[in-house]
Amino acid sequence: MRLLLAILLSLSSLAVTAAEAPRDPYQYFFNETWGDFSEESAKAKAQGKKAILVFFELSECPFCHWMKTNVLNQPEVQAYFREHFLNFPVDIEGDVEMTTFSGEVSTQKAFANENRVRATPVFGFFDFEGKRMTRYIGRTASVEEFMLLGRYVAEGHYQTMPFLKFKRQQKGKT
Repeated sequence: MRLLLAILLSLSSLAVTAAEAPRDPYQYFFNETWGDFSEESAKAKAQGKKAILVFFELSECPFCHWMKTNVLNQPEVQAYFREHFLNFPVDIEGDVEMTTFSGEVSTQKAFANENRVRATPVFGFFDFEGKRMTRYIGRTASVEEFMLLGRYVAEGHYQTMPFLKFKRQQKGKT
């Protein structure tokens, strides 16, 4: 009986571990897009999302890679951000054609330049008209900090205080 109980506990811990295993951010964090942000905005609004999150990245960027392999691949991050935002990557050196929030045809590189993205990663949160609500430059220190960033936008705190102040307030509550 003890052996059976030990086997069942072992199997259940494997199931929990497998359920929480990191997952590909391009499949589970980022949403599919045809590159038309004006269309994506209308979709996000209709789905009751809070904003559009644009992950400005560069293929050789070690901090972008760190975010994708340590934060954006975490199931709890993927679930929260998919619930509250539509999430799209943009290559700041990309020549891929896209449509901006205002409906203009552009390239990813030009879109990044218009948003004054010079270093990566940059997380830009945009409202449904394409106005930037807030942005975060660089990698976060942890999954927890990235989740706080999501809450900061989803709960509307960006309207009343900088992220650093919000983060300090939240640390004081724990």
